[in-house]
Amino acid sequence: MVFDLSDIDFYAILTALGILLLKLIVILIVYAIVKSIGSKIITRAFARASQKQGISPGRAKTLEKLTVNIFTYALIFFLVIMVLENVFAVETTAILAGAGVVGLAIGFGAQGIVSDVVTGFFLLLEKQVDVDDYVTTAGFSGIVEEVGLRTTKIRDFDGSLHYVPNREISNLTNHSRGNMRALIDIGISYDDNIDQAIEVMQRVCEQIAAEDESIIEGPNVIGVQGLGASDVVIRIIAKTENMQQWAVERKLRKTLKEALDANGIEIPFPHQVYIEKKD
Repeated sequence: MVFDLSDIDFYAILTALGILLLKLIVILIVYAIVKSIGSKIITRAFARASQKQGISPGRAKTLEKLTVNIFTYALIFFLVIMVLENVFAVETTAILAGAGVVGLAIGFGAQGIVSDVVTGFFLLLEKQVDVDDYVTTAGFSGIVEEVGLRTTKIRDFDGSLHYVPNREISNLTNHSRGNMRALIDIGISYDDNIDQAIEVMQRVCEQIAAEDESIIEGPNVIGVQGLGASDVVIRIIAKTENMQQWAVERKLRKTLKEALDANGIEIPFPHQVYIEKKD
């Protein structure tokens, strides 16, 4: 059987393809516009809720990002339906009717996804974690950037972004609930006067407490914490605002070192003695 190319109406084919391509472009443009407008509306709604209803900023960010994710997934579903119906002329009602059977068939292989969604739901319901919280879970520590339906994003302190499946969050430690503790151990020489060292340290603590508004309580010199191989260890403890404990510890270490040096109190460090043998 021989096909005659002259019988093919290339103009009609190109016209039909052009119409389909135009429909696809229009659908994609509408999708982009609706997604942009919807995301802005969601963001503004949670911003107002945070101001008027007393929702914490972290909680508002968490619910905002989750809502945007759900909205995006739903929008993508409708995008696929529109493309199938208007571009490829596929009868989607039959596909949706059989989706239950197909979903049941693949559901056994998607138990992990279901577990992710359920765990994520309870994380949000029980308010275990919010965006900007400092947490430790699944072997990672860092700042929560997003709590999604499937994964939780944790930004490590070295900049790495960890995608943790929600089902792996079996144990979670939230370091961002309430005030935090700043703890410093300073060693002094056995030859120095302990009472004098404690007095100098306490004056430094009172000075820093008057200067630093992030300190809630203390700092206070607790006393001798231990007797080391070459030093007497003295402990200082303070309560600080959340996520400010490290800054307070750094400031304490610097100021204490300067004050001890100024008062002639030695902070021991390892020494090596070389003995030269001569004939």
